[in-house]
Amino acid sequence: MDYIAIMKGLREDNDVKQKEIAAYLHIDQRVYSRYERGENAMPLRYIPMLCDYYNVSADYLLGRTKDKNFPGADKNRKFGEAKEHSPEEEISEEYAEDEKPENF
Repeated sequence: MDYIAIMKGLREDNDVKQKEIAAYLHIDQRVYSRYERGENAMPLRYIPMLCDYYNVSADYLLGRTKDKNFPGADKNRKFGEAKEHSPEEEISEEYAEDEKPENF
């Protein structure tokens, strides 16, 4: 199964509207709809966001495994309780204290 069918299946199985997912991704619903229909390729930056939202692994979302779980998955987190990261948090997690960019 390809990622388009999996993405749509996850949304439908969880009774979520395209508008809700689009808002979470900070895009227009029409744009998300085109991704879900396969009319446009979804940018890679949305893969981790969707994985966080549905609490599934990227391998599952991309159709590489049928196992939704992944090491470090928060099995107690309820669906849709994805943590939104600020750009500062992402940079601080990405670099060690002595490796941070000068303007950080």
